[in-house]
Amino acid sequence: MEQKYDDAVVKCFLEHQLQLFPEEVAQTPEEAREFLEEVFAQVASSKKEVIRYFEDEGIDFDAKTILEEAEVFDVGDGRFLIVEG
Repeated sequence: MEQKYDDAVVKCFLEHQLQLFPEEVAQTPEEAREFLEEVFAQVASSKKEVIRYFEDEGIDFDAKTILEEAEVFDVGDGRFLIVEG
C-alpha cells in the first residue's frame, strides 16, 4: 500500500472529507496533503487491499460493504483512500 497523495487522491479527500468528519479538516490541496500525511492515510489499489488493511489493523468489517465505510474514499480510478478518523 502506498502513502503517496497525488492530485486525484487529494481532490477526492477535499470533496468528500465530510463523509468522515463533522467539519472540514482541510480547505486547500496543501492542507489536505499535510493532514493525510499526519494521519498516515493509505492508498489502496484495490478492494482486496482495503480488506487486507482492515484485517491487519484488527478493524471489524463486512467484506460486502467495506467500500461504504466512512473511512474509505473511492478515488474514482480503481484506488481507495483509507483515512482513520
